[in-house]
Amino acid sequence: MARIFMKGCEAIAEAAVRAGCRFFAGYPITPQNEIPEYFARRMPEVGGVFIQGESEVASVNMVYGAASAGTRSMTSSSSPGVALKSEGISYCAAARIPMVYANISRGGPGVGSIHPAQMDYFQATKASGNGGFEMMVFAPSSVQEAVDMTYNAFDYADRDRNPVLILADGVIGTMMEPVELPEAKSDDEVAAIKASKKVWACTGHKLDYSNRGWIQPGNWSTTVMQNENIKAAELYKSWEKEAQAEEYLVEDAEVVIASYGISARIAKSAVEELRKEGFKVGLIRPITVHPFPYKAFDSINYDTCKAVLDVEMSIPAQFVHDVAIGVKERCPIETCLCSGGNIMSREAIIESAKKICGK
Repeated sequence: MARIFMKGCEAIAEAAVRAGCRFFAGYPITPQNEIPEYFARRMPEVGGVFIQGESEVASVNMVYGAASAGTRSMTSSSSPGVALKSEGISYCAAARIPMVYANISRGGPGVGSIHPAQMDYFQATKASGNGGFEMMVFAPSSVQEAVDMTYNAFDYADRDRNPVLILADGVIGTMMEPVELPEAKSDDEVAAIKASKKVWACTGHKLDYSNRGWIQPGNWSTTVMQNENIKAAELYKSWEKEAQAEEYLVEDAEVVIASYGISARIAKSAVEELRKEGFKVGLIRPITVHPFPYKAFDSINYDTCKAVLDVEMSIPAQFVHDVAIGVKERCPIETCLCSGGNIMSREAIIESAKKICGK
C-alpha cells in the first residue's frame, strides 16, 4: 500500500472516515483544528455529515444523538474543550452508546497554553466525566499509530457500546509523517454496521420501554442503576487482558524509562544514544494507558535496575501514579518532567538517566 505524507490531525480524520465514521460534530480549538477542518471537506465526499456546533457542549450532544441512531460518530477537541464535553461523554457511557473522540492535548490547567502537553492524563484515564465510568484509551507515539488506533477504535466502541478515546497531543497532531492508510469500508459495509445496531439504536418510533424506543443515560430506579454499574464494572475488568505496551531493551537495563505518547518517542531516541555510550537503559511505553499495562513492569530485573525514570510532559506528574502501581516499590522512581507547553527534551532525559546510572 502506498505511503502518504499527512499531518497527524488530518490522518486521524481520514482514518475515521475509512473506518465508516459518517457523522462528526466539533468546535474549533488549537491544536486540533485540522481535524474538523478535514472532516468538513471529506464528509460530503462519502455521504456523511459534518457540523460545526455552536459550542463544545452542543457538538458532543450532537454526536450523542447521531451515535444513538447507530451511525459511527466522532468528535475531537483539545484539553479545556474536552472538559466541556465531559458531560456528554458521560451520557454516552451511561446510555451504552459507542462513540470515538480524540484529545489533541495542550498545556493547562484552565485555558493554559496552546502548545503540546500531557496534562490530561488523569482526566483521560481516571475521570473523563461524572459517575466513575471508564474507557479504553489509546496513546499514539507516531502519526501511523494514530491512524491505526483511530481506525480500530470504532470497532472497540461498537463491541463494548462505550466511548473510546485517542489521547494524542499537539506534537502528534501537527507533525507530518508518511503513513499507510487502511482500506476504506465500502458503503455496503458501513450500512451493515449501522443495521447491526437496530437491536438497541433509537429508530424514531414512538416511546416503548420494551424495545428501546429511546436512549436513557441513567435510571431513576436505584436497583436498575446499580445493576447497570455492575455490568459496566465487569466490562471494564475484561479489558485487563487487552492492555498493550512496548518493551525496549528492558532485560539488562539499570535504568528503565517509563513514558507514553510523544514523550516516549523522544525517550526511545535517548535510550539509543545512551546505549551507544555504554549506559544500560531501557524503555517501557504503554500503548493503552487505560487499561494500563501494569504487568509490563514485571519484565524489569529489579536485582540490577537502579530506578525507573518517569518521563512525561506534566507538572505535577500524573502518569507516574500508574507507573508506581506497576513497580510495586521494587525500586525507586525518579522523574524527568516539563510542562506549560514545553516539549520534552532528549538532553534532559539523557542527563537524568546518567545521573541515576552514576549513583
